[in-house]
Amino acid sequence: MPLVVANGTKISYAERGTGEPVVLVMGTGSPGSVWQLHQVPALVAAGYRVVTFDNRGVAPLPPGAAKPTVEDLVGDVVALVERLCGGRARLVGTSMGAHVVQEVMVARPDLVQQAVLMATRGRTDTFRGALATAEAAIALGEAKLPPQAYAVWRLIQSLSPHTLNDEKQARSWLDLMEFFPPSLEVAEAQTELERMADRLDAYRAVTPPPDGALVIGFADDLVTPPHLGREVAEAIPSARFTEVARCGHFGYLERPDAVNALLVEFFGDRVPSTRSTQ
Repeated sequence: MPLVVANGTKISYAERGTGEPVVLVMGTGSPGSVWQLHQVPALVAAGYRVVTFDNRGVAPLPPGAAKPTVEDLVGDVVALVERLCGGRARLVGTSMGAHVVQEVMVARPDLVQQAVLMATRGRTDTFRGALATAEAAIALGEAKLPPQAYAVWRLIQSLSPHTLNDEKQARSWLDLMEFFPPSLEVAEAQTELERMADRLDAYRAVTPPPDGALVIGFADDLVTPPHLGREVAEAIPSARFTEVARCGHFGYLERPDAVNALLVEFFGDRVPSTRSTQ
């Protein structure tokens, strides 16, 4: 992956396709290459130039380096859009990445043509606060979970019961985690970002993107349940909300065809359904 020096750091990125730019912002603990599985091919086929990148903390942090803040990640996205896109871009984020995109909309609305916010929230409620505390204890504590136990913990959080109760799919996900186990080092670098203050008032005051914002909730998401995403859609002026059924926090990987159809439809200025995608 090529590197660009921006916002005081080196950012590894990849781009594919031609046309208007779309920047994809990944969530906690995962590299930007995860987008390559499903979303990048669909968007390239639809005629877009797609940029993916690794958030700070995905690559090992230098010894003594401070853990990244949301402001750091927002600055990185702003710098990438300015350096690689030369102006406005469509931004897509999931989970922590959606939080980052929301904050880019607050800080630099002039750079956002359209925004898609998946598996997002605008505040930390009681259970999500407890979950973030538990994640921090696992990532930052001296006693570490065995890799297999950590992988199962992540899958319970991130997948729908429809997936976990399907023998073939469950086996495939467990095999995937065995070959590509989630990184405790990355989680340690980014775990503090799971806690967020109530930002809904800030989102009510944003200048909406010229071509709108779409919030996508995943029906069985335990980490960022749809009702918290709907709050974000209700706060951002003229934003829309839609929900995808039978998937959890990894909905863009569990039901990629449904998610990709929503992305392409929204970017093509055709209003997506506000009903659940079955």
